[in-house]
Amino acid sequence: MISRIEQDHSRFREIIRGKIRQNLRKYISRGDMVAPKGQGTVAIPMPQINIPRFVHGDNSGQGVGQGDGEPGDPVGGTGKDGQGGAGKAGEQEGGKALEVEVTLEELAQIMGEELGLPNIQPKGTHSLETRKDRYVGLRNSGPESLRNFKATYKRALRRQVAMGSYDPARPVIVPIREDRRYRSWRTDPRPQTNAVIIYMMDVSGSMGDEQKEIVRIESFWIDTWLRSQYKGLESRYIIHDATARVVEREVFFRTRESGGTMISSAYKLCAELIDAEFSPEQWNIYAFHFSDGDNWSVDDTATCIQLVKHQLLPKCNQFGYGQVESPYGSGQFIKDLRSAFAKNIALVTSEIKSKDDIMDSIREFLKGGR
Repeated sequence: MISRIEQDHSRFREIIRGKIRQNLRKYISRGDMVAPKGQGTVAIPMPQINIPRFVHGDNSGQGVGQGDGEPGDPVGGTGKDGQGGAGKAGEQEGGKALEVEVTLEELAQIMGEELGLPNIQPKGTHSLETRKDRYVGLRNSGPESLRNFKATYKRALRRQVAMGSYDPARPVIVPIREDRRYRSWRTDPRPQTNAVIIYMMDVSGSMGDEQKEIVRIESFWIDTWLRSQYKGLESRYIIHDATARVVEREVFFRTRESGGTMISSAYKLCAELIDAEFSPEQWNIYAFHFSDGDNWSVDDTATCIQLVKHQLLPKCNQFGYGQVESPYGSGQFIKDLRSAFAKNIALVTSEIKSKDDIMDSIREFLKGGR
């Protein structure tokens, strides 16, 4: 039987989930949530939640429209001589926000439900099967190492109270063999499929801090969703201006260059990385490129299209291109990609004008369930 505390906790979690759904777009666009708090959790601030209840009070005969005063008098006190407050420090409590820790797995589930994201169907032949034991209930027999002392104690207490042998003055509870309860378990097979995400970002002078912050936030949520779909997930990061290189995550989000832009350098390095480390026969591969759409030349754009067509799309579950609006970028590259791959569902493009568009961009990238 579920205890009252467990019922209240479950109800509270449902309230929290509802609040997160209502404000999901705001939470997704917040950069301070990107750094997880603790192991696999994030802290979400929300207004204090109060359970509705009736409160009876004494109005002492003072109802609406009653009491001293003349027509035209302002409602409530306004300070001396009708002036506003003097602006002194107050001594009353202010509004408080409740900070709730939510696991990334639960957050991914809420995001998937709200965005209508389908579960991903992994491709490839490399699939490992792990087995995990889950405790699912109680039983009357089992090894002593699995004895549930709380359930055993409660059972013994109930028995002694029912038999009249319980003495409140000397509350000694002595379980007998019939009182003992042991945790029971079930072994669930869990398929584990390997996946890798390769992020590429233009770090030339036209990509400012605001554009990189958008990329940082969006890549975090893409990571969060894909980690809920795959048990083994790797991430690789490539930055480029006129040349490209593989870097660590921290460098990926903090580097700023001032050179020109040659997108093909990133696509060539991505293809080489896949060939060297991630065989399509064993890995589910996702590639995401973020840029302001300003490439060095028409010839380099043609080279990019050939690389995507012959090197990347045949090996990737999906190739995503996100174009972040910049006052310095031409925005032409996304038009060229859409023209070249109009009928290829494995290539998805998205335009991101501001943080408010991040949620819609994530939906565009992940709605195909590839």
